[in-house]
This record gives sequence, structure tokens and C-alpha cells, in this order.
Amino acid sequence: MSPQLKTRRDGQVRPARYRSLQMPVLLWLTMVWVALWGDISVTTVLGGFVVAVIACLVFPLPPLRIDAWVRPLPLLCLVTRFAVDIVVSSVQVAWVVLRPRRPLRNAVVEVNLRTPSDIVMTVVAEMTCLIPGSLVIEARRSTHTLFLHVLDVGDQAGVERFRQGVLDQEARLVRALGRHVEHLDDPASTPTAGEFR
Repeated sequence: MSPQLKTRRDGQVRPARYRSLQMPVLLWLTMVWVALWGDISVTTVLGGFVVAVIACLVFPLPPLRIDAWVRPLPLLCLVTRFAVDIVVSSVQVAWVVLRPRRPLRNAVVEVNLRTPSDIVMTVVAEMTCLIPGSLVIEARRSTHTLFLHVLDVGDQAGVERFRQGVLDQEARLVRALGRHVEHLDDPASTPTAGEFR
């Protein structure tokens, strides 16, 4: 998300100041504080809220707008498939480690995501990293491209299978939480960057 620019009275263009105190961020930081202390009391909650206010004033963040539309059935499909992928990949990685010695063919795979959203790119990257055998080594925000190191892909067909798996995961995520999903079926249709934030 590029910073919004504001023209001052003297003609200088500078990044617009963000509203420092955002209630969702304050509540989230307070919950983290309470969880770290492991005690739910009035003192802990109030202390956490004060620390959250100070942190937000010292380190202001840009507003985070998440325009999500939760669809229960696709969300269940996303979570179930993610759990299955973790189990299957864990078995595959264990087999790679335990099998008789043979040379591994690792690869760095470039995946161009179809949804121009920083949140989608971040969640897809995190979900992919949580599946054993793959690791994001670079994420290009300007082109919404992920570069992933993949364990033992074998050949070009294995690279294409992995790339399609990441794109399928992106599609499941957007279908579960995004408002606009038309671009997933029609590659020529590209949504604007604000359609899923």
C-alpha cells in the first residue's frame, strides 16, 4: 500500500499523517499484553491499554482496511485443504529425509499472484511457509510475485505442480474471504488493488 500524499499550503507534497489511535489496533495490542502477562485483571487490562496507546502514538501505523466477505463453506474448504496439505507435505518431507540417498533437486519457483492485494500476498506467503518443504525467500510487492524455495521438486512438471498449488491456495483464500472473485476465473480481468484489503 503506497503512502497517501497530501499537498500542504506552501505547495510541498508530503505523506499524509495517519490517525495514530485506531481502536482495533489498540484492542489487539491490549489482548497481546494480557496474554503475555497471563493474568486477566483490571490492572493488567488498563496497563495494556495504556501501553498500546503509547506504542501507537510513538509508532503510528497506516490504517488497515480489510474489506472481507466471509463465506463459511469456502472458508471450511480453505482450512480443511490447508490442514491436509500440512499432513501430506510432512509425510513427503519425512520420506525425503529417511529414504536411501539420492540427489535432491530443489528449485526456486516464481509465482505471480492474480490478486493485487498486499493482504492476500501476505496470507498466501504465510500459509505456503507453514506447509513443510517450501519457504518464501522474496516477495515483490510491486508485482505481487512470490519467490519460493521448494524441496525436491524433481523436474519441470514438479515446478508447475507447485506453482499451480500456490495459485489454487490464493484462489481458495480469495473465495473464502474476498468480495470479488471474478478475476480468478478470467485471467484477462484484473481487479483494482482495493478490492480485498
